Amino acid sequence: MKTKLRIFGLVFMMLMLFTVTAFAAEEGGSPYGALSLLPPLLAIALAFLTKQVILSLFLGIFSGVMMLNGYNPFISFLRTLDSYILGSLADGWNAGIIIFTLSIGGMIGIIGKMGGTKAIAEALAKKAQNAKSAQLATTMMGILVFFDDYANTLIVGPTMRPLTDKMNVSREKLSYIVDSTAAPVAGMAFISTWIGYEIGLIADVFTGMGFEGNFFMVFLNTIPYAFYNIFTLVLIYNLILQGRDFGPMYDAEVRARTTGKVLGDNAKPMSNLDTEEFADHREIKLQVSNAVVPIAVLILATFFGLWYNGWVLGEGDILFSDIRGCFGNADASVVLIWSAVLGSIVAGVMAWARKIMNIGEVLDSWVEGCKSLLITAIILILAWSIGGVVGDVGTADFLIQVVSTTVPAILLPILVFGISCLVAFSTGTSWGTMAIVVPLAVPLATAYVTGDPTTSPLVLATLSAVLSGSIFGDHCSPISDTTIMSSMASGSDHMDHVKTQIPYALTGAAFAMVSYLIVGFIESFAGDMIGLAFGFIGIYIFVKLVGKKTDEATLKQV
Repeated sequence: MKTKLRIFGLVFMMLMLFTVTAFAAEEGGSPYGALSLLPPLLAIALAFLTKQVILSLFLGIFSGVMMLNGYNPFISFLRTLDSYILGSLADGWNAGIIIFTLSIGGMIGIIGKMGGTKAIAEALAKKAQNAKSAQLATTMMGILVFFDDYANTLIVGPTMRPLTDKMNVSREKLSYIVDSTAAPVAGMAFISTWIGYEIGLIADVFTGMGFEGNFFMVFLNTIPYAFYNIFTLVLIYNLILQGRDFGPMYDAEVRARTTGKVLGDNAKPMSNLDTEEFADHREIKLQVSNAVVPIAVLILATFFGLWYNGWVLGEGDILFSDIRGCFGNADASVVLIWSAVLGSIVAGVMAWARKIMNIGEVLDSWVEGCKSLLITAIILILAWSIGGVVGDVGTADFLIQVVSTTVPAILLPILVFGISCLVAFSTGTSWGTMAIVVPLAVPLATAYVTGDPTTSPLVLATLSAVLSGSIFGDHCSPISDTTIMSSMASGSDHMDHVKTQIPYALTGAAFAMVSYLIVGFIESFAGDMIGLAFGFIGIYIFVKLVGKKTDEATLKQV
């Protein structure tokens, strides 16, 4: 009965949405007006309602394509498949990420068969004696793999999952930590795959206004104003060190601590690399090196590959000694394929050389590992497809047109942050949001100041509000590729990850908004210090008052 009611409700909601779509007025910065919000909102709402991410994304894409093709369902169905789904896979960057993701799965499959993940879990468990130390170790590893958000999620999640499982840390909490140390860290790192893109946007907007300068230093000067990124990390450490959680995450942690179930009863994890089919029940000597060596090769190959690739693509314009320039100019999708395949080869050679598996078994393990991430690959393709659709219907243009009216200078940073969060959450892309909002926000902020805008606290705060607000969406939107990959890497149910993470993301965003308001009122560098102090102290108090100790919950149920 419940299933029938849910299906009826779903069909009814779809009919209502399409009816509204057909008759709504065209207004705002998008030719479709408020209707441009339909594709992302439909996908997100259905994902929460049905927990069927693939179906929800497809219907979100289809609704947008309907708008673009005069509401002709037949033509729209064809264009959904060929122009958007096939088109997103045909993109070189996206194809590279798919190959990288599958290759990582293959490498982990080999490591699992060698007993590497079990060995590293047992080794770490000797030092990490409880859930708190396991979470701290995961957070530290996430920060150390700072140079790329994709590499971060796909290295940290599978590596730390055996340990956190052993210490009864929920998969929801693991995926939250993995996600929170990916984009928020890479977006601030001095050397990363993000820095070239961010500096490029900064240089374009300032030179377009006739201002020159050291734009790398401009980027560095925005970091103290990256309140959302900073407060995300502050919140993680407070939750772990105080041993507290709140919202749906608290329930997940109580379940894991009291029952040992790291996944909910109805969870559908996005990868199954830790299930029995990947276990080898032969007597194998457990060696940490079976996991550490391939993973170390993966990390080092990614680091030096980004350095080398950026230098080669620079075609003589970038010195090999300019490591920041090389990283910023590198094609991360290509380098990640190099490193994942190299790591797979190293894992396979080790398994063969140590007589754990023969060549046939190595290849079978690699293929099985790839198969386990097929669903992830499908969801990534659909997420990229809906990103193309929302760009074509002008979702971001509409949001900016509606929200960005003339405002006092003191409200500019908080307003820009709010716009960036909305656009990024709706589109699931931080880079796309940056590209849209930076050229609009920076000239607006410059109009409020006299002198060099590259050193103005108001302009720097507004610019940073765009960069960190964009990461909010990349961090927690259910249609963001990084959020999807974090669920996969952690072996978590995707919607469980999203639902438990959103209250934490909103907490960081709320404190960031107040800090941006402080900066707007105090137009000096003192405002930044006061904003940071407010966030540090406020988050500590908030977690202490709102959070509940999971240890106490365990004792109550014993």
